[in-house]
Amino acid sequence: MPPVPPLTEPVSATPPAPPVPLAALLARRDLGLRLLTGPEDVPLHWVHTSEMADPYPYLLGGELLMTAGVLLTDPAHYVGRVVEAGAAALAFGVTPVYDTVPAELVEACARHGLPLVEVPPRTPFTAVARALWRLMAEARLHELRRVTEAQQSLATAAARPAPVPAVLGALASRLAGRAVLFGPDGTESVAAGREVPAEAARALRELAGVLGPRPGGPASASGEGGGLRLAAYALGGGDGLTLGVATERRGPGDHTIAGVAVVLLSLLTAPHRGADVTVRDGALVRLLLGAPPAEVAGALGPGPWTVVHASGGDGTPFAAASLAAALGTPLVEAGAGTEAGAGAGHAAVRLLLPASTPVTPHEGWTLGVSAAAEPDGLAAADAQAARALRRAQATRAPLVRHRPGGFAALVDPAEAAAHARTLLAPLPDPLRETLRTWLSLHGSWDRTAVALDIHRNTVRQRVTRCAALLDRDLDDPDVRMELWFALG
Repeated sequence: MPPVPPLTEPVSATPPAPPVPLAALLARRDLGLRLLTGPEDVPLHWVHTSEMADPYPYLLGGELLMTAGVLLTDPAHYVGRVVEAGAAALAFGVTPVYDTVPAELVEACARHGLPLVEVPPRTPFTAVARALWRLMAEARLHELRRVTEAQQSLATAAARPAPVPAVLGALASRLAGRAVLFGPDGTESVAAGREVPAEAARALRELAGVLGPRPGGPASASGEGGGLRLAAYALGGGDGLTLGVATERRGPGDHTIAGVAVVLLSLLTAPHRGADVTVRDGALVRLLLGAPPAEVAGALGPGPWTVVHASGGDGTPFAAASLAAALGTPLVEAGAGTEAGAGAGHAAVRLLLPASTPVTPHEGWTLGVSAAAEPDGLAAADAQAARALRRAQATRAPLVRHRPGGFAALVDPAEAAAHARTLLAPLPDPLRETLRTWLSLHGSWDRTAVALDIHRNTVRQRVTRCAALLDRDLDDPDVRMELWFALG
């Protein structure tokens, strides 16, 4: 069989950069765009050009749809389908088909509240697309710079004589809001930033109370109150302290900035090292010098133990410490190597914690968890956690636990069925049937077209649509195998 032609690159389900308001594109005088109807503050996530009579099947939502109206016969129906697909705005190029934007199209867009932009003859559609991508790249760069500057500001504040108020002040300044450190009983310990309405202050205190010092409880929570966006984060010192943040709006990088503050505050408010910590560290030294694990097990603490391998994080130096604080253990090794498949720029972390401590998924991390083990079985538990992490990465699961029982236990039938439902959820039935037939015929466009009694170009369009909705590279044999089993 001849090689299958490569598909167009699948469109990610997550925008590659923050959205750009339509107004920013309209402000580009070199493009000469003119808004005919609709709001100009809608966010644009993508740009797509189509001359199909019904572009609905090819839209993901949130895009600026560009057309010259080659097959435009019923403007009202066309706009209805565009709105139904979730497009953010419509751009109409005048000439060569139309000399002006059809009045029926303007009326239909006005009726649906869909922004309609006129593209002059001298402006190619590719110029509009290029301008939008550049604006998105600039927005992404701006956000990265903001997060980096905030991290530096927080680190500088942590080195001041009164570090806790300084860190809270830096956080409140960077997020343009209020930052509060709550004690275990819910009272304000330290606060910084502008005052907020009493309703917002009360809601923030209640949100912080949701976290509390409960073992295995949530590490963060978010909500709204008093017209403000609220967030609360449990500190990792184990003494029930909570950070609360109230802001007017929430930017893409705010969670990362708050996470850095959480790690710094956890370190700054942690209890002083006691005799039990000294004994434990002495036991670790003895292990490093070759002492049998059973000999120092008593000093390490009551067993059994669980080993966790983790990959991910936000790329900051505090990522591993933040995860360890969230899991409630000081026994963490950052930069544990890449044998578990840690991606570039992501931390590879190993953690050791009592088996009684619950391990739950954490945003931004992929976790592999071993079975409970006594001290003399920690080496085997370490290998179990590494294999579990590899399985988690292969199945794109946030957490996988070791399951004994050989090859038959590697895939649980109910778990596999649930994974298949989740994996194929974006595909409607016609696309599933096309993908199943295409895979069964080894990616042959012509044979699939004959089997389904449709044109080969329709097969290409549907399979490309499948790749976009699933965010998978269908030229990858591993991806094809996973989809084949899921469709079976």
